Order: sequence, then structure tokens, then C-alpha cells
Amino acid sequence: MLTAERRQFILEILRRDKKVLSSELSAVLKVSEDTIRRDLRELAESGFLQRVHGGALLASPAIASYADRQKQAPKEKEAIARAAAKLICTGQVVILNGGTTTLQVARHLPLDLQATIVTNSPPIAVALAEHPHIQVVMLGGQLYKKALVNVGAATIEALQMIRADLCMLGVCSLHPEVGISVPNLEEAYVKRAMIAGAAEVVGLATAEKLDTAAHYVVESIHALTYLVTAPTVSNEMLTAYKALGLTIIRDESAEINS
Repeated sequence: MLTAERRQFILEILRRDKKVLSSELSAVLKVSEDTIRRDLRELAESGFLQRVHGGALLASPAIASYADRQKQAPKEKEAIARAAAKLICTGQVVILNGGTTTLQVARHLPLDLQATIVTNSPPIAVALAEHPHIQVVMLGGQLYKKALVNVGAATIEALQMIRADLCMLGVCSLHPEVGISVPNLEEAYVKRAMIAGAAEVVGLATAEKLDTAAHYVVESIHALTYLVTAPTVSNEMLTAYKALGLTIIRDESAEINS
């Protein structure tokens, strides 16, 4: 088997099983584990997978630019946003982290809702600027241009002064074993501070974010109270998350034509 064929086979197994083990691939493909590790390293450098101890998991699509991510699964994100917006109640203080899905949540908040939204996302702050009853608290810090969010020590210090009712996280990667992970270290610290400052935490994830991993772990899966995902996500894909005690929310009334 040629190197390209072997790597294509590895990716097919990864997409089917959501993970691969170096030892099993070595036995099936009849090559050394060193060869498999080299294959995994090359595939990881190309953005196809995330290496973990003993093998690999699917890589998150969140490594793309903000503009590109806005084009990914727009109907799913709208369905997630509709369901997530219903969790926000009058009078609450809600942390809304940056992301294309959380931006949709901001756009789907009812015009009669009175609440305070705390965000590190300039696009979300702008989207809520014309809302008649939402008070916006904009977190400062250094702008991480790829994701259009503020990060750094100033962001974390401001979050330490806040005790929110709810935190809504646009999930970059979510895996039952790895937990919540992101491709940027500064984002990981900020999201951890957001979680620590909220009574309940909602993870928002499209199908392509589930069962994936990125370089920096934010928290374990147990940090989430709810997982809001698209109605097209199968019950089978959600089995492991339900087993860990997560409450799954889907807008079953939504129709999504991918």
C-alpha cells in the first residue's frame, strides 16, 4: 500500500470510528508503529486530525478563520441559536463568548427580553447595540483577530468580578473523554474563567464539532450543564454525552436542509 493510500485509509477509519489507535492501525496495515506515528504527525500538520496519546481524534473545524466559519453549517447554527435563546430569562446576567454560533444567539434574543449580556466579542456587542432592553458589558483585552474575540489578562481579570446566571460557550471542540478544547491557549484561559464565573454553563455545538479535539483543554465535559445541538444530530452520536449526565437540547421543530 502506498503512503497516500495508507493515510487515506487512516482518515476513513477515523471518520467512521471517531478515533484511531496506533497499535491497531499497525496491526491492520502491517507496518511499524513508527510508520503510523509518522502518518499521524503528517496528517495532524495538514489539519486532518488531532494527535492524542496512543492515537488520534478528529480535528475541530474551528481552526478556520472567522469569515470562513460564518459559512459553515449556517442552518444548524440558526437552529441551535433559537433553542439556546430560550434558556435566557428576564433579569439574568449572561456571559456570551465569541463565536459564529453565539453571534446567532445574540441575533435571536427576543426584543422584549431584559437582561445583561457580558461578552468578549466585538461582533456580538455590535449586534446587540440596537436591542432596546439588553445591557451590554464589553470585556476588554487584546483582540485575537482570527476569532474576533478579546483575550488576555485584562479579559480574565474582568471576568473574575462577575457572577453570571448563565454562560453560553460556542464550542470549538467537544469530546466525551477530552472535554472542551480550543486551538488557542489564550482562548482556553478566557473560556475557563467564563465557566468559573457562571452558575450554569451551556455548550453550543454543531455536528462537526462533536467528537473532535483541539490542542488546549478548557475543562472536562462535566463543566457543562446543557449541550445545545442541531436537530439533525443523531441520538447515537449523543449517547456518550447523555451517559455523562448532560442535558441535551435540540430544536426539534426546526427544518434543516444542508
